[in-house]
Amino acid sequence: MPPAKSSWVCLPCRASYKQPRDARHPERRCPRCAEPLIHAGPAFAPPPRRDTEGWRTLSLLLHAGIRFFPMGCSCGPGYRPRTTAEVRERMAYARESGEPLARALVRAEVPWPAPNGKRRARRRRPR
Repeated sequence: MPPAKSSWVCLPCRASYKQPRDARHPERRCPRCAEPLIHAGPAFAPPPRRDTEGWRTLSLLLHAGIRFFPMGCSCGPGYRPRTTAEVRERMAYARESGEPLARALVRAEVPWPAPNGKRRARRRRPR
């Protein structure tokens, strides 16, 4: 039986490649730009190439160490933020609560106020 394929991502090219995970070749290179590929996991679904915000969010997740592995039988990888606003909200929560960033980014809901009693300051929009 062949090894299961996993997704590898090139952020500058906004491209995703399915390749088998091989211990003999831990570093993969992009066929377009020859930059190193980032392992995203087998349950990864890339955003469309035109979706700039989606790729920016993906870049933040991958650089924070979050990967896309199945949670169970066919459940998928669990919650992952899809917009930069969701990422900013979770980053602010992590900063205020002291929770590790990687754990805060995969939270489905952010409990406000933060556990240490601080309240999130709301910014007023100019009229």
